[in-house]
Amino acid sequence: MAEELRIRVDVGPVPDVGALLVRAREPIATLVFGHGAGADMRHATMEAIAQAFAAAGISTLRFNFPFKELGKSRVDSKDTAVATVAAALACAKDICDGPYYLGGHSFGGRMATHAVVDLQLSVAGFIFGAFPLHLAGKPSTHRADHMDAIEAPMLFLSGTRDALALPELLTQVVDRLGATLRWLDTADHGYKVLKRTRTRTDDVFTEMAGYAREFVLGG
Repeated sequence: MAEELRIRVDVGPVPDVGALLVRAREPIATLVFGHGAGADMRHATMEAIAQAFAAAGISTLRFNFPFKELGKSRVDSKDTAVATVAAALACAKDICDGPYYLGGHSFGGRMATHAVVDLQLSVAGFIFGAFPLHLAGKPSTHRADHMDAIEAPMLFLSGTRDALALPELLTQVVDRLGATLRWLDTADHGYKVLKRTRTRTDDVFTEMAGYAREFVLGG
């Protein structure tokens, strides 16, 4: 079961945000994992990721950004989002065993990168689910420009049908950063898969967790 927490945030429209901690039975790492722009920490996809990662030995601390805590649809400013990521990481370091990784689904992962660059946070690495390299139909790599300043290892888990990360562009960025890229078989940006053409027999969240465990263990 997930442990309910409150995390103090010193920047933004609310003084604290909710968080959910799912501990692995025999943890090899802790992952601080932010949600995307369209769903909060309690979304079924976030829960599925947390449970799959726990089964693979990775504890997850997921949290709400302030805009979702207030029930709003417009995402927070970068400063507010970055402060929230930093607060969640500090919380994880207080109550969980390391090493500590940052990441998130879409918006959450992108804000994690800004948090490390802007605040010089120390983490063992990053695990990105569906990194939003560009808007749908507007291919670009500008959202990754700041990531050259990141020294920690990075794992990108991207669906082969993700409209927010064209394969040729994401591959280009990953190669430039010296990062690791694992394609999620037939998945789109929200991890929906094509069952008729998917060649893997496991579900997409188990697929993600397997890649994440391999990455954390240095495989």
